[in-house]
Amino acid sequence: MTESHNSASETASRIAAELPYLRRYARALTGSQTSGDRYAAATLEAILSDPGVFDADDGSAKVALFRAFHLVWRTTGAPTAEPDAMESTDGLEERAQFHLAALTPNTREALLLRSIEEFRHDEIARIMDIGQDEAEELIAIAFREMEASMVGRVMIIEDEPLIAMDLRSIVGDMGHTVTGIARTRDQAVALGRSDRPDLILADIQLADNSSGIDAVADLTAELGDVPVIFITAFPDRLLTGEKPEPAFLITKPFSVEQVRSAVSQAMFFSSTETLSA
Repeated sequence: MTESHNSASETASRIAAELPYLRRYARALTGSQTSGDRYAAATLEAILSDPGVFDADDGSAKVALFRAFHLVWRTTGAPTAEPDAMESTDGLEERAQFHLAALTPNTREALLLRSIEEFRHDEIARIMDIGQDEAEELIAIAFREMEASMVGRVMIIEDEPLIAMDLRSIVGDMGHTVTGIARTRDQAVALGRSDRPDLILADIQLADNSSGIDAVADLTAELGDVPVIFITAFPDRLLTGEKPEPAFLITKPFSVEQVRSAVSQAMFFSSTETLSA
């Protein structure tokens, strides 16, 4: 086995380890699983065509992979979200596009890289090929613009009281109304039926060993396309490559910044009729 073959195999292994996170980021960035996966695939194709695109000289495979993604992203003009081909279109996607067009360029990318993927500011600067001061300013602008854009009604599915209280506080401080907190699948379904939310924050493992994933499936079957943010200590259960996958997934323990970002992003993409824009 040649040295070059060993090197290529090692690079492939390093990329494979970070690929689920790139797919998560791409889905959140585009607002679409189909579109996000398309950009992730285009990134891999670019690396295959030119291995130099994957520049991991600083030792971070994740930074190198995300930087390669952004080279592709910039080449295509950093488009806004596209509706999934298999999803019904009822005007919500068009409203989301309208809101996205009003954002300062590059702010959403910087915000997601920081709060969802937890890159440092210097790493974001490298990924986006900008200065660190600019990266910090883009993140600050994104928070201001997205949180000011709309408010809505949020349902929390979480069986741990302290975590539920934290989520209620964060969401309330953002100006949203919490419709209630459910600790089990049955409670979640009942709460959703009695008070329809604009957004669901859901753990995947609940108090009575029921599943938050099943609770969300029950709710969306009855209520339609309600955006969902899964907050879990077991992200691998959801980042499987099988459809459907959540566009927004936060790993416990989470930060206030992560929750604020995901809620703002999800509200931005959903633009449901009850939201105040």
